Amino acid sequence: MSSIELARPVALASGPEVRVNLVSMAQTLQTIAQRALARRGFTLFTVNLDHIVKLQRDAAFRAAYGRADLISADGWPIVAIMRRAGCDIERTAGADLLDPVCRLCADHGLPIYFVGPGAASQRAGLATLQTRYPALKIAGAETPLVPAGADAEFVAGLARRLTESGARICVMSLGAPKQEILSDALRARCPDVGFLGVGAALDFISGHATRAPMWMRRGRLEWFWRLINDPMRLTTRYALCALALGKLAAPRIFPQAPRLTLVDHD
Repeated sequence: MSSIELARPVALASGPEVRVNLVSMAQTLQTIAQRALARRGFTLFTVNLDHIVKLQRDAAFRAAYGRADLISADGWPIVAIMRRAGCDIERTAGADLLDPVCRLCADHGLPIYFVGPGAASQRAGLATLQTRYPALKIAGAETPLVPAGADAEFVAGLARRLTESGARICVMSLGAPKQEILSDALRARCPDVGFLGVGAALDFISGHATRAPMWMRRGRLEWFWRLINDPMRLTTRYALCALALGKLAAPRIFPQAPRLTLVDHD
């Protein structure tokens, strides 16, 4: 796959570059399996419009994204922008990744560790996954109160527990930017572990949150389902996301907006 720049800077000042290097669910799962079996750690983030908004405001989040090993396109607007630039890419969302990753771990005997979301949701979600995949090796699970930023003492303690558990994959269900910043901080301390940010995936599996019906997902209306179910929290967020989409679509007018770039992964 050749490198394709999707939004070329046209001024001396330009926004942060977001390097997408996973183009499909199949490639993502294959890459996770290859790296986990070879004990090659990684961070895997799934970029969406909310991430694009946060990248412009949060320096630690930008730094974590800049060091990320693997990034997929989550959200139809991101996919649409990239396809318009000629990229053959599919949506690979965190909410869709957790179940097949657990199946992959069960098939290959890869121990998996879970951080978040809440205690009740985690307990119910892991029970469901263990029923689906009896061979799944859950190396550990915790629902810590994660401090803002990458607190050194907290990171060191979690890194120690991860190392002692023998986990090859660590699922982060903390939401952005917390799960990405923490994953990035742990990456250097746990070089054999792959960190995967999945947001609300475990909440959906546990039934503590209800995902949009399949017909809405196929119709690219999942955002509308979320909005009508949580308007107080999401109205402002989605307005900012709409603005971010406009900036992504018009890089010549907004050269300081983040730039999407399709590249190979190593």
